[in-house]
Amino acid sequence: MPRKPNYRFERSQRERTKAAKKAEKAKAKAERSEKARDQKDDVAQSEDSEPIVS
Repeated sequence: MPRKPNYRFERSQRERTKAAKKAEKAKAKAERSEKARDQKDDVAQSEDSEPIVS
C-alpha cells in the first residue's frame, strides 16, 4: 500500500536543501573575493614600498 504524501514536509525539505546550497555558494564567493582583495592589497603594498629611482 503506497504511503500518504506529505507535501508540506517534502517542500520544506527541498527549501532547506536549497537554502543550504545557496549559503554554501555565498560562503565560497565571499572567500574568493576576500582572497582576491588580499592579493590586490599585497600588490599595492609592494608597489608603494619600492623606492622611486629617477
